[in-house]
Amino acid sequence: MFKLKLVSLLFLGMAISLNGIAQKKALKGLDAYLEESRVSYNVPGMSVALVKDGKTIYEKGFGLKDVKTGEKVDANTLFAIASNSKAYTATMMAMLVEEGKVSWDDKVKAHLPWFELYDVYVSNEMTLRDLLCHRSGLATFSGDLIWYGSKYSAEEVVRRAKHLEQTFDFRAGYGYQNIMFLAAGLVIEEVTGESWAVNCKKRILGPLGMNSTLCSITEFTPKTNLAAPHNEVEGKNVSINWVNWDNVAAAGGLISSAHDEAEWLKFNLNKGICKGDTLMQSSTMYGLWETYNPQPQGEWSRNFYTGRTAQGYGMGWQTMIYHGERVIHHGGGYDGMISHSFFLPEKGIGGVVLTNSISSLSYFMCYELIDRLLGFEQKVDWPAKVLPLIQGSVAGDKVAEEDFNKARVLDTNPSLALSNYAGKYEDKMYGIVELTVNGDQLDFQFEPTPLFRGSLSHWHYDTFRLTWGEQMMLPKGTAQFVLNPAGQVDELKIDVPNPDFDFTELHFKKLAE
Repeated sequence: MFKLKLVSLLFLGMAISLNGIAQKKALKGLDAYLEESRVSYNVPGMSVALVKDGKTIYEKGFGLKDVKTGEKVDANTLFAIASNSKAYTATMMAMLVEEGKVSWDDKVKAHLPWFELYDVYVSNEMTLRDLLCHRSGLATFSGDLIWYGSKYSAEEVVRRAKHLEQTFDFRAGYGYQNIMFLAAGLVIEEVTGESWAVNCKKRILGPLGMNSTLCSITEFTPKTNLAAPHNEVEGKNVSINWVNWDNVAAAGGLISSAHDEAEWLKFNLNKGICKGDTLMQSSTMYGLWETYNPQPQGEWSRNFYTGRTAQGYGMGWQTMIYHGERVIHHGGGYDGMISHSFFLPEKGIGGVVLTNSISSLSYFMCYELIDRLLGFEQKVDWPAKVLPLIQGSVAGDKVAEEDFNKARVLDTNPSLALSNYAGKYEDKMYGIVELTVNGDQLDFQFEPTPLFRGSLSHWHYDTFRLTWGEQMMLPKGTAQFVLNPAGQVDELKIDVPNPDFDFTELHFKKLAE
């Protein structure tokens, strides 16, 4: 018996030793690699944490919180984690399922009787599970202009979504939908009688000891260890203001640090157990990681992401198979901030990368970190692979701008005097935008969204160039006026080409004075 125990101890010691060697190998040169990558991607600041077997094995900050102040980022610096918040909402819903307060197959209308979408059948049949896996039939990001920076409450945003148009069959496609997560947040509030933020603090942040994580920018204080969001202007990073996301909190409202996010990852890897307390059954947590909505991979994607053989969406989490391993992950995009987190349930490893600029760095660094933690000898040089694509995109944008300028027809005039274009225009889904004459241009203000203001200068014919009055991530756009047969202004079409907000969804009709 003694010999067996001795042999067992020797094997255990050898396993620990080998595990320690693998860990040291994974972390070797990581500081330098991350810093070089941050610089090459032109990211002001970044914070990274890695976890393994229930422990944080790495946490470190790089670069600056704000280019104006020069303050350094550390592992406790707060960043907006945006859509990484979706997994928190799904987890809270799962807790309510365990408590018997809801069922995954509950119809949304059972909790929100007023819930309505583009089709009566879809409105009646939409379940809580449907809300969390992006199969509503609505396009990716459709309707986001209703909530972004607007004065609308979460409920008002969801109510206005009834005007959105269907793009694919219900439960037969993938459309990344923030508004459906808002509906899920409202269900949580309806069932518990407490706000989404209170639920998040009571059920997750408090028990996990995520003491720095905030649910709103209204919780900032002068002492908050906070990164500033940044936008790139002509190759230089410029810090911009935080935008209040309280109305979209259930889809993207959390503000957290690499240190706190490591605790969240450990909770997931420990299958719902925190400090010996079972906050959620492992079987329930595994249910969040099932792929309810598969995403096909095109040829380019299969070739570019070597080793990724499948991808899809669970409930609040993205899923993929990478080199034969199951990876649960998610990204988040906020104004001037991008983040990504991941964990491998069967391997006990995970990590998070937080950045304060609009950059794909966090996403591709997660692949690098997974490769390191899995001990791959032949790793992909992600900066070398991705940077040419970014540079090509920037060059493409410049060419597109040049082509746009070349297509301008010079020496034309508007069909009418500027005063005829002034007035209020309404989109039934979104609300009102008001135009006023200011010298030789028109000033505009989107009434629901104070941030959306600026000027329209004549471009050619009845098309005007749209310029924002406040520095943010959106580029310039165009505003085209459509006249009716009587020669009167009837409609305003706004186009701001960008990957996040579809202004062409808005159909502004001129209101009678």
